[in-house]
Amino acid sequence: MGVWQILALVGSALAGAAPASAEPVSQAVGTVDSAAAAFDGMKALVGTWRVADKPQSPLRIRFSLTAGGTVLVEEWLRGAKPHSLTIYHRDGSNLMAVHYCPQGNQPRLLAKPTNGSKTIEWRFLDAADLDPASESYLVALGFDFGPPGQLRRTETYRAVTGDEPSELVLVRDSAPTP
Repeated sequence: MGVWQILALVGSALAGAAPASAEPVSQAVGTVDSAAAAFDGMKALVGTWRVADKPQSPLRIRFSLTAGGTVLVEEWLRGAKPHSLTIYHRDGSNLMAVHYCPQGNQPRLLAKPTNGSKTIEWRFLDAADLDPASESYLVALGFDFGPPGQLRRTETYRAVTGDEPSELVLVRDSAPTP
């Protein structure tokens, strides 16, 4: 197989990575320093969180660092059962999120410029293993760092029927991690 044939195959594969209606973002966090600062701020999330107004809910969200502190893992648990996973990491001047969804797809999101605010917002970039005609998928994610020990987490899923926004106010969990 020649170089041009290989390039044509790679181009075809990449062209199908994101649906045209997903409106991918084109801006990054801004600079390597702003991406590093945003990621460093996210490290304060390490620990277990619960929904503020539902302390009896089995839902817990656990944040942990891995890969020498260069990756933040967000794991949703229903009791001891894993539900979903989101991985946050830097990529040069970009702050990325990769969501491993129970629907079986894996959207990648790119953070918008933060300008030193206490919020971080990610927007859809592309996705792996996505069938937008039959699956919902994450297109927006936001963190609003409020008072210490509190986090407002917003997300929007896109489905054939339209966008489905939601919001959770989380507080640090005092219960032991399962």
